[in-house]
Amino acid sequence: MTSLLHKLGLGSGQFSLDQAPNGRGRSREAEARDILSIAARAGLSVFEVTGHGVQAEAALGQLLPRPNPFRISLSTIRPDRGPDVVEAEVRAKMLRLGVEQVESILAPSASDLFGAPGLALWNRLQAMKDAGLCRKIGVSVYASDDPVGLARRFKPDIVQAPGSLLDQRLLVDGTLAALADMGVEVHLRSIFLNGLLFLPPDRAPTHLKSAASRISRARRLIAEGRSDPLQAALGFALSRPEASAVLVGVASAAELSAVIAAASSPPPDLDWDEMALDDPAALDPHQWAAA
Repeated sequence: MTSLLHKLGLGSGQFSLDQAPNGRGRSREAEARDILSIAARAGLSVFEVTGHGVQAEAALGQLLPRPNPFRISLSTIRPDRGPDVVEAEVRAKMLRLGVEQVESILAPSASDLFGAPGLALWNRLQAMKDAGLCRKIGVSVYASDDPVGLARRFKPDIVQAPGSLLDQRLLVDGTLAALADMGVEVHLRSIFLNGLLFLPPDRAPTHLKSAASRISRARRLIAEGRSDPLQAALGFALSRPEASAVLVGVASAAELSAVIAAASSPPPDLDWDEMALDDPAALDPHQWAAA
């Protein structure tokens, strides 16, 4: 079976770019440089830059390989301050990163697109695309956002959505297939569901106690299939035909090397349907944020 590594993308949200050394005595910038170097050599496609301040973005711009091998994706700030401020911030991000064009610019959430500020934001994203600042525009959604209805209304090029071995809601209800049929690129995120598969049951957050038996069963099925949670999570996400890209976040070069090794292997032959959670608390991103 052909490797699905070409669908793997990298998120920078877990990068730490301050000057303090990490737990192994290395500078965090050196760790980030190694992560980007490994990602470039492996041919990872999308690089999502998010969750950083001005100084960290400038540092990241210094660390990016040249010529830039990645299709960079940026998210805008919230639209409340008006489209001029949104565009100015996007241009400033690009300047700090040292790029003249990015692959995509995303609205940070579906809720940001409704109302007058949201419409002004979307119109400005269209204008920035027309001006050549990016090739594509899109939006990040949750399962509860009616992504298909959103796509019909705004016609984004990309929808970034959660999807994982444990959270299969948008696959089961046909949402991701419908988006792909509409010509929308689907980028899967949260494929590890906050590391839930890797947590021992006794260390699961309180709001996940009711799902603990289901998670334990998924781990047992993975072990019986002679796989491991990392390979299973990646194999599930990368093998989804609806997904154009699968985003992962790592905090170290060792983590990325492990991800690439797992993603380079054929997906394990497992009963994916038996591993899906149906517990609302376990799948609610707001519960995770509060935990």
